Amino acid sequence: MAVAQVRTLQISRVSEPRPSPSCCRRRRRCDPQVAVAVVVFPPSTATMQNEEGQMVDLYVPRKCSATNRIITAKDHASVQINIGHVDENGLYDGRFTTFALSGFIRAQGDADSALDRLWQKRKSEIKQQ
Repeated sequence: MAVAQVRTLQISRVSEPRPSPSCCRRRRRCDPQVAVAVVVFPPSTATMQNEEGQMVDLYVPRKCSATNRIITAKDHASVQINIGHVDENGLYDGRFTTFALSGFIRAQGDADSALDRLWQKRKSEIKQQ
């Protein structure tokens, strides 16, 4: 069952009377006349779907690999680093691991130690040398 969203809006009158000079001389606050309107919006039915019918979003925010914080769109100090996997001979095999670091970690100066800690943990999981 769909539930409608109800929003209450306050709308000022266009032809609001000017305050009388007597209230301004006595330095009292004038109460503006405000009309209140209740608007009922139907539930949102617009969802993004691909050809297979799976739900997809337009924007999925990244999370910091070290702190698990959401990296906002305005965090211009954040970085995303891909570390390539190598085989026994030391040649790149086409796979990589992605780490995202927020600007907060970088500003503290903990990015290098966090990246080292994350890679050591991931390296043992994928059996990398």
